[in-house]
Amino acid sequence: MSEVPQNERKTLILTGASRGIGHATVKRFSSAGWRVITCSRQGFPEDCPWEMGEEDHIQVDLADIEDVTRAIGEMRERLKAQDSQLHALVNNAAISPKLPGGGRMNTLETSIDDWKTVAQVNFYAPIMLARGLIEELKTARGSVVNVSSIAGSRVHPFAGAAYATSKAALASLTREMAADFGPHGVRVNAISPGEIETSILSPGTEKIIPNIPLRRLGQPEEVAKAIYFLCTEASSYVTGAEIHVNGGQHV
Repeated sequence: MSEVPQNERKTLILTGASRGIGHATVKRFSSAGWRVITCSRQGFPEDCPWEMGEEDHIQVDLADIEDVTRAIGEMRERLKAQDSQLHALVNNAAISPKLPGGGRMNTLETSIDDWKTVAQVNFYAPIMLARGLIEELKTARGSVVNVSSIAGSRVHPFAGAAYATSKAALASLTREMAADFGPHGVRVNAISPGEIETSILSPGTEKIIPNIPLRRLGQPEEVAKAIYFLCTEASSYVTGAEIHVNGGQHV
């Protein structure tokens, strides 16, 4: 099979690409022939075997408003340089600060600075990126996917208060964006993962399994499949939706 010309490939911009759900998403889209521009706080690791990795990686601190603005400009330049349209933006990056020893930070223990930082990364950065890339998304009639969380709909035993409220806000933002971006041909949806088996699971997560109808933790690849669905023609009439990827835990 001949290789698809670079300017004919679909392009995804993905934040939080270095591990877990983000890494699985990179693999899912790349295997389907997409160009994936990855974004994370770290530079591209030299020992990573990912093809085109360094060329399609952008280092950005989403907690820094000025750096997000700079990165948006770099994203637009990279798309323009290779005559690429932007078919999908996936806002996956998020932070959830913990107490010393990994304990949950509740509303009484979370500092104002932590509230602000979590809100910037988990809530403000997604709308900054989507607004900053709106012209590229409009041209491709693209899709935005915001990665929310089951913690956004209930008090969670491990996720902190700042994280949970930022994810609840992100779900609401998704509906607002769907209403505003829809007339421009851009769909906006959210996925809400539950307990996904990654390296950053909190100790004690296994105790939740009996309360999950499917009686197991989810896999990053299962979340990546849902993200891919929302970025393709298979979901061409779906916008403003929140898909629960949690084995039925939300019921």
